[in-house]
Amino acid sequence: MTSFQDILKEQLSPTSGSLSAGALLLSLVLAFITGLFIFYVYKRTFTGILYNRNFNVSLVLVALVTAMIIKTITSNLVLSLGMVGALSIVRFRTAVKEPMDTVFMFWAVAAGITIGAGFYFIGVLGTFVIGIFLYIMYLVRGHGDYAYLLIVRHDFESTNEVNYTLRKLPRGSRLKSKTVSSNGVEITVEVRLPGDNTNLVTELLRIDGVFDATLVSYQGDYAS
Repeated sequence: MTSFQDILKEQLSPTSGSLSAGALLLSLVLAFITGLFIFYVYKRTFTGILYNRNFNVSLVLVALVTAMIIKTITSNLVLSLGMVGALSIVRFRTAVKEPMDTVFMFWAVAAGITIGAGFYFIGVLGTFVIGIFLYIMYLVRGHGDYAYLLIVRHDFESTNEVNYTLRKLPRGSRLKSKTVSSNGVEITVEVRLPGDNTNLVTELLRIDGVFDATLVSYQGDYAS
């Protein structure tokens, strides 16, 4: 009879476990396909100001590398113990400012783990379903109002007229900053406008004494 010690010695042997080239290739191909799907969803639903293509490409690579690591770990127990120890000392210093970027990164890692572990159906189906849900949420959000930062520069004589115009802003608009200098006044207001209606900028520019008015897409939290 085979004892528990014999089984343990066999599992801890460096030559134990089998990893065929076909299984590894299948995992990498599926990880690449799911990574491309995540790539498309990120690009299609991106609502930030500057789209970073390098970060999006890295999502595909994260899925591929994670699948390869997990495939290797599951083939041999001693490799899994060594890999855990090696990965535990890795520190990633890159700061991810957007919460959704963190979600997409975790999504790519999860897809790589499930596919690398051999759960191909779960990995592909789960990635597809998450992408559909995320895209639906993006479409629902797109029918709402758009948040902007309104930046207005004007002279001192036009202060009252500018303030009167700003009182017409939708409810919930908030003053973010106000800078007074010898050249005039610069104010920044957080505002939500319906659709892509930006006629407010034109209305402000008609006021005598207004140097310029700028609307900047704002992706921060907006409390109405």
